[in-house]
Amino acid sequence: MFIAQELRKKSIAEYLLYMWQTEDIIRAYGCSLVVLNREYISRFDYDEERKEELRDWYGNLIRMMNEEGKREYGHLQINEVLLKDVIDLHRKLLQSSKFPFYNAAYYKVLPFIVELRNKGDKEVDEIETCLDALYGVMLLRLQKKEITAETERAVNEISTFIGLLSDYYIKDRDEGLKFEDD
Repeated sequence: MFIAQELRKKSIAEYLLYMWQTEDIIRAYGCSLVVLNREYISRFDYDEERKEELRDWYGNLIRMMNEEGKREYGHLQINEVLLKDVIDLHRKLLQSSKFPFYNAAYYKVLPFIVELRNKGDKEVDEIETCLDALYGVMLLRLQKKEITAETERAVNEISTFIGLLSDYYIKDRDEGLKFEDD
């Protein structure tokens, strides 16, 4: 919760990836707050007040996952809406002539996106495809599995591009971006 709050302020992409991981952690503990508290939350070095805040946060997420039918897979609606906002911003940036650097970054990473979409779900938006790739590699690293040099290169390029999109998201949220010429 505390990490999520900070990530939401500074990097929307990292926030989404963190929330996807949080959904998976909840699933790993059977969507049970009792089990999650006993086996996960209790290990944090927080005072009781902060642990109670964590229990409330996880409890709300568990309730939402149950209500939305996300116990087995999928993302919470709050995360889906946020992802849609990021995708909408991506489209606006591409359509605007005011962001040539973003367009160049996109076309640099596009071959990797095409390759990933050909291997996976072609119906998934390209930004979600990028985030799925970053999340997948993060899981591989956590499992200490080997990542090929080709995959590492692709993920570095995707990460740079998604970082740029995330920066634009924060800037648009905080200051507002102008997409048309005056």
